[in-house]
Amino acid sequence: MESPTPNRAKKTILVADDEAAVREVLGDVLADTYDVLAASSGEEALGHFARVHPNLVLLDLRMPGMSGMETLAELRKRDADVPVVVLTATTSYQTAVEAMRLGASDYLAKPFEVDELRHVIERTLATQNLYNEVRYHRSNLQRPQQTEMIGNSPRMLEVFQRIRQVADTPSTVLITGESGTGKELVARALHMGSNRRDAPFIALNCAAIPENLIEAELFGHEKGAFTSATGRRIGHFELADGGTLFLDELGDLALATQAKILRVLQEREFTRVGGSRPIQVDVRLIAATNHDLQDSIRDGTFREDLYYRLAVFPIHLPPLRERPEDILPIAEHFLRSRTAPGQGPKRLSREAAEIMATYAWPGNIRELENVVEQLNILVSGEVVGPDQLPGHIRRRHAAPRTSDEVLSGNLSFDKAVADFEREIIVRALNETGFVQTRAATVLGITRRVLKYKMDQLGIPSRPTYTPR
Repeated sequence: MESPTPNRAKKTILVADDEAAVREVLGDVLADTYDVLAASSGEEALGHFARVHPNLVLLDLRMPGMSGMETLAELRKRDADVPVVVLTATTSYQTAVEAMRLGASDYLAKPFEVDELRHVIERTLATQNLYNEVRYHRSNLQRPQQTEMIGNSPRMLEVFQRIRQVADTPSTVLITGESGTGKELVARALHMGSNRRDAPFIALNCAAIPENLIEAELFGHEKGAFTSATGRRIGHFELADGGTLFLDELGDLALATQAKILRVLQEREFTRVGGSRPIQVDVRLIAATNHDLQDSIRDGTFREDLYYRLAVFPIHLPPLRERPEDILPIAEHFLRSRTAPGQGPKRLSREAAEIMATYAWPGNIRELENVVEQLNILVSGEVVGPDQLPGHIRRRHAAPRTSDEVLSGNLSFDKAVADFEREIIVRALNETGFVQTRAATVLGITRRVLKYKMDQLGIPSRPTYTPR
């Protein structure tokens, strides 16, 4: 394992001990690595805790006035997650055990060695980071996703080369490309190729979060920050501390949120929603968008200064239709890896492979993955024939004959126009998550015109439509 990158943001440790000499020694030995706050009593420690939420508390159990046990109980009421290491006399192991039962993370018996102190602190903070990451991933459990990047086309070989060039650097990367091209796979490859590979990789789809909640997702919030904030929540920037934060569809963020992200990139710190203490983080940011951000800058919907902060090293992912030689290898990979339980791997017949290789795949790899998953479920035999492919793929394969059919009288002009309009509107809706305002913008029409066309063509407002 490579050594961590230097200049990591300092974490804050609160030392609560009634002995001035102990506070002074702990402050001296930890100051080079951590920001240290000192308190001489439980009451003072709680006051510091309310103002400056620390990453870890070193708590002496024997203090006059409010005891260490009472202080620990109150800390746990205020925050059940902050790690607390209790300091106890050598003869008071039973007290330390009781403190652990009440929620302490670890204990140190006085007198202790400096190396032992550092080891306990580092281990406790690492455990807390792991706990936060596991909790994040458990709350975002989804079906297994593709983790391997596949492609031998010249366009993809160029992408792989750029990934190798920038992976093991601290540079911010902007990944552009249509929806479904695999931008998160590139971000994960960048993370795994860096010296942050053993630290968290945290991903957030900005377009999937309502505007009024996005800042709480990014930066976290304090209890009472808004009506539904019943407790403190760690945000994605804090979860990714020491590792990589991937913000997908960053171009959808409001200007006010863009300004706050710019500040994090500049200052390496942020404040939780409803909080007052700046929190320092060391995060490598990787952003992705399916928008042309230069157009967004001209439209006034994206900050130019943030764009130049993000686009230090741009990587563009080509759509699948621009690298047709990769379609069948990716499809075969999905056929092997998405095999239904109790069935063997399937293969495409020559005719089915020809149809799939010439289809445009407007939804890119995501659409291809979904189609193959359907085939693995619906096809009982080992070979997928052309008639078993979804109807819209077979029709698209035959689409070049449409004009001939109109001219020969086999297809009416009105029907051909309606089919084209239906197809392009459904594609726009699929690519924008059926958000009609965004789909209308993509199509260059008003939302009212789009809704009229959808009603006229029988296209539902929710993503249940299958092209006919």
